[in-house]
Amino acid sequence: SLLLNSLLTEKSYDDEDRVVDEEGGVIVDYHGCDFFPKRWFHIVFALRTDTNVLYERLETRGYNRKTLTDNIQCEIFQVLYEEATTSHKEEIVHQLPSNKPEELENNNVDQILKLIEQWIKDHNS
Repeated sequence: SLLLNSLLTEKSYDDEDRVVDEEGGVIVDYHGCDFFPKRWFHIVFALRTDTNVLYERLETRGYNRKTLTDNIQCEIFQVLYEEATTSHKEEIVHQLPSNKPEELENNNVDQILKLIEQWIKDHNS
């Protein structure tokens, strides 16, 4: 089975040495690619959301008009996906739908686990 050692979020990123010293299995959850060294990543996932779904989601959370517009435009122009494919080898960047909770809980988790397991097989021989 796959054991993930830690989850690194924006709030806990204050000790680069701790992360670099890990023996693998670190997940980084962040809204951009330019903050962390490329050498840290073997697989990158970009979550994608239909703009109608995204608008409703952000409106429900009480986001202001400018933030709504900025987020919708980023999704339309695939800003984060483009940033990911520019920052990393295109073959390690994978788009995953993020429209419904079921997609995240079922399909995306399965897809992520399959890709991680395949990467482990490919690099442990």
